[in-house]
Amino acid sequence: MTNSFNRMTTIAALDIGSSKVCCVIARISRDQKINIVGYGYNASKGIKNGIITDIKQATYSVCDAVEAAEQKANERINRIIVNVSGSKVKSNIRRSVINLNKSKPVTENDIKKVIEKGINKINVENNELIHCLPTGYRLDFGEETNDPRNLYGESLSVDMLLGLVPEITYRNVKTVLDNSHLEIAEKALSAYASGLSCLVDDEKELGATIVDIGGGTTSIATFSHGHPVYFSSIGVGSDNITRDIAWGLTTSASHAERLKTLHGCAFMTSQDKTETINVYPIGEEDDSLIRQVPKAKLIGIIAPRVEEIFEMVNQKLTEHGLKDITSHRVVLTGGGSHLTGIRDVAAMVLDKQVRLGHPHNIGNTLDISGYTRLQSPEFSTVIGLLLFVLNYTERKPNKIINKPLNNNNGCISRIINWLKQNF
Repeated sequence: MTNSFNRMTTIAALDIGSSKVCCVIARISRDQKINIVGYGYNASKGIKNGIITDIKQATYSVCDAVEAAEQKANERINRIIVNVSGSKVKSNIRRSVINLNKSKPVTENDIKKVIEKGINKINVENNELIHCLPTGYRLDFGEETNDPRNLYGESLSVDMLLGLVPEITYRNVKTVLDNSHLEIAEKALSAYASGLSCLVDDEKELGATIVDIGGGTTSIATFSHGHPVYFSSIGVGSDNITRDIAWGLTTSASHAERLKTLHGCAFMTSQDKTETINVYPIGEEDDSLIRQVPKAKLIGIIAPRVEEIFEMVNQKLTEHGLKDITSHRVVLTGGGSHLTGIRDVAAMVLDKQVRLGHPHNIGNTLDISGYTRLQSPEFSTVIGLLLFVLNYTERKPNKIINKPLNNNNGCISRIINWLKQNF
């Protein structure tokens, strides 16, 4: 994206999720305030676990959401900021170091030089590069600093955080948008956008992980020292809970979703053993055929899946070395965070302070009639996309290598992998 995009008076964001597709149109005032003027959303079709599974149906979902937003805003759009998600989001760090003239302080040119070196010929290995972010500078490999200018040292290093998704995943998203006659102005990982809209500045600085529980995936982004340092995801979300209920109680998916919303809880209480709920058998709408089931049975289906989600999140945090940092906290958002008791289960499994997050870092027109809906957790990503583009500072590499670096040793690599799998 060029800087000219930030000067446009109208921007549009599109969240393509497993359970819903949402478009928000906003105008930016001269003082850089975001004024939402239109939005539209509908149930997703052709999208599963954050992945496009039916181009035609997904295109219809996108077009319907965009058209609804355009009608409310009374404006046509052709460029959007889009989220990218899925179960195979990952990140890695690329370190860059340059030598300095120790008799002179660090200048803007030194910062540009170390970043240019860091983003030179990045190898993405058949992935699409979504983010390329400097995650803090160090002089002589000492303490991290966000601004090394005017400081002295012998070397300047920077860690570049790369956010990646499989190239084929992004290609399908782009195909849907091409079919919808929409140009991608910029793209962002779902959890990064959600973090921008939900986390407060102190959380970003001291360390926090946003856990966005969507329909088909749970997206993860960790912030520290004011910027993201880790991206990941797991292929389980709130739709898995709904399917578990439908299967366990032999009812329809729509009724299972209703049971989850009205009676669901992430943990069992003594009262649940005495209460009963009404369950419609699959294909039946006659009230005389309603079955009464102990509420405890419903909770017994939900609780293990919720615990599994946070066990998987815990594994991700452990792999990244965040499990034992006591100051690190977790913020839950996304549609799945509505489930009663989910915060308590997250705190127990993750052994961390946990709060529920909703979009709050965007200002002045969310209180207009009809727009308060956008303050719900399920809209954290789409609101975060607006904040992302407003504060866009990324510098993408001039050259990207889209194949393994050890391509010449492919035969040897295959032999090694075969030995690992069989012995």
